[in-house]
Amino acid sequence: MRSPQPLRNGGDNSCSPSQPPRFHSTVAEHKLRRFNLLILVFRLTCFSFSLAASVFMLTNTRGADSPHWYHYDTFRFVVAANAIVAVYSMFEMGASVWEISRGATVFPEVVQIWFDFGHDQVFAYLVLSASAAGTSMSRTLKEMDTCRASNAFCVQTEIAVALGYVAFVFLGFTSLLTGFRVVCFIINGSRFHL
Repeated sequence: MRSPQPLRNGGDNSCSPSQPPRFHSTVAEHKLRRFNLLILVFRLTCFSFSLAASVFMLTNTRGADSPHWYHYDTFRFVVAANAIVAVYSMFEMGASVWEISRGATVFPEVVQIWFDFGHDQVFAYLVLSASAAGTSMSRTLKEMDTCRASNAFCVQTEIAVALGYVAFVFLGFTSLLTGFRVVCFIINGSRFHL
């Protein structure tokens, strides 16, 4: 299905002669700016928590006789998933700053909308599955003698997994907002109802 509006990149409001120009009030521009700032705050928070989860897991080594995170596949998955989400969130923060400061998207508008929404969904499920796998493994380690011998290792892995869950929550909020953008684009031909 083709969009009723021609492809636009950000603030370009050129319309065909058959369509009247769209009215943009300063109130609507401020709403769009606040909406984009909210997305930026959620992305920054997601970046912080996913980076913290990766760092907590990476620094979880005690001594030669204690367990190490890289001996467990699920904990490697937790590190990799949170690192990927941190890199993605950093890229998207740059794109959000670009959009806020210049009033234009990095990619053409239709591509940017679907890129943001699709990747937010994929990476949210990635970090959720990694955190669920980490939770399962940390519970298994608690049932074994591993946590009795090295309690600090288990506590730090649980902290890393909990930070991953918080990163998922904020990426989920971001996904809701980018989903709103997709719906607005489908209905109105613009990423935000102005």
